Amino acid sequence: MVTDKFNPKESTLDQDPLASDGLNLDPQGLIEKDPINLDELKRLTGQSVLSVDQFDKELVLEVCKFAALLESKEIAKAHPLDGKIIITAFFEASTRTRLSFESAVLRLDGKIISIPEGKSTGQAKGESLPDIGEMFNAYADCVVMRHTDTDAIDEIMHNLRIPLINAGNGTGEHPTQSLADWFAILKWKPKLKGKLKPNDRIHLGILGTPGSMRAVNSFLRMSLLFNDGIKKISLISEMADPLGEELAQKVKESGIEVFISNDINDVVSDLDVIYMNSIAFLGDSYKSLDSRFKLDENTKMKEDAVVLHPLARLDELDPMLDGTHHNLYFTQAHGAVFVRQALFISILNRFDKIPKDEIQ
Repeated sequence: MVTDKFNPKESTLDQDPLASDGLNLDPQGLIEKDPINLDELKRLTGQSVLSVDQFDKELVLEVCKFAALLESKEIAKAHPLDGKIIITAFFEASTRTRLSFESAVLRLDGKIISIPEGKSTGQAKGESLPDIGEMFNAYADCVVMRHTDTDAIDEIMHNLRIPLINAGNGTGEHPTQSLADWFAILKWKPKLKGKLKPNDRIHLGILGTPGSMRAVNSFLRMSLLFNDGIKKISLISEMADPLGEELAQKVKESGIEVFISNDINDVVSDLDVIYMNSIAFLGDSYKSLDSRFKLDENTKMKEDAVVLHPLARLDELDPMLDGTHHNLYFTQAHGAVFVRQALFISILNRFDKIPKDEIQ
């Protein structure tokens, strides 16, 4: 059994395969002299992960620290998910999210039952999501679901009794994406784990509209948890009111100053972190963003500013930035596997499968 607090040994993994382009950040900075608190992680045991609102800063930090350990160590030989079956039910197209979840499971020796598209399920014939959820109870230990319908999570939860991880529901949320986002940010600036002095806090820029972009929605919600490390959020959106009543209230409660603009060039020279997305989901279609929301090698960014993007990208993020130190988005994508591993181990309570000699 693992103890309630533990420290990693030195990293034994090869170099980050994404290190050829952009930033290559050492995850050890998150866990050095800062042991993981299993009591916090065990709050996730047996739980579904449906919304960022289920998390507080302490839990986000422990998930990210655990992900840092998993990135630093090779624990596949311990088979942490041996005997567990995960359903990846993707009723909406996905590349990175589905494959990163499946990679996370398979690298820990779990098994996958995959639904790569909704047309391959009974829903294509009119079967209800509650009925599908009832069947899932007999087939697996956990479900990862993405769906075009924002209400799909509520519908399937009517009958689902095993944990569900929301991998994106319509224009709703994408909570594990925001965990991957903040895992990258915390590796970039580990001091954000604590309370920063006002002059050391970051100016965060978010390109997009939370009401129609679920990754942006979840990222903003999680960012508000770090109000003691953020001095200002600039939200760049084509909408006059991109927040809506509920998010506006959360922003007010956080105490973070929020500036709203419709052009990235108004604020880009002062931003420390730039979070962007390529598309807005509008009902049953996607809308790409225009030039006011684009970055390239001519954009007047701060020398040490970093860019995040959940991918896939269109022309809003120029590949010319890939080989620069602004590129945090490849590390962001790579780290998603370890964040999702941390969630599976925590939700399924497989901490005792981690060998002592790997974590002490």
